[in-house]
Amino acid sequence: MERNLIKRAKQGDKDAFLKLMNAQMQTMYKLAWTYLKNEDDVADIVQDTILTCFEKLPTLREEKYFKTWMMKIVINHCKNLLKKEKRIIHMETLPEETFVEREYSNSEWNEMLGVLDEKYRTVLLLYYLENFNTREISQILDMNESTVRIRLKRGRDKLIREYAFVSPAAGIS
Repeated sequence: MERNLIKRAKQGDKDAFLKLMNAQMQTMYKLAWTYLKNEDDVADIVQDTILTCFEKLPTLREEKYFKTWMMKIVINHCKNLLKKEKRIIHMETLPEETFVEREYSNSEWNEMLGVLDEKYRTVLLLYYLENFNTREISQILDMNESTVRIRLKRGRDKLIREYAFVSPAAGIS
């Protein structure tokens, strides 16, 4: 069914495109959140991604790679925003925004991944929450598949070490 929507959207069917984007909204949000951790920035990235997908969808060669292609767009937009923000000197520190639970936000997962470097967070999110395999992740992130496997292992190991010390099951209070 998704491939049918993609084909129709590529041919200019706006309703098919909207259905396709609505089906991917949660995926785009989760991935952008792992990079940005800011509700406003994430919303902007999702909006930018939808616009880019709309403009560039006719260039997608194979429908089966739509999700991989879309995830690359999200990541590239996030990286561009982060690069731009590094060049901005913040004159004051803003108070931390209160957390609002959303249906597409898993606060426990985000909190758990928060202890990891971005390179591990992204790979774990794509693998466990979005069910991409290591080959697909390597394509999305433009890296060797062996690097993806190493980051998965190291990310899991870091999570195990981090939470083994605070787990009630570990006998530490």
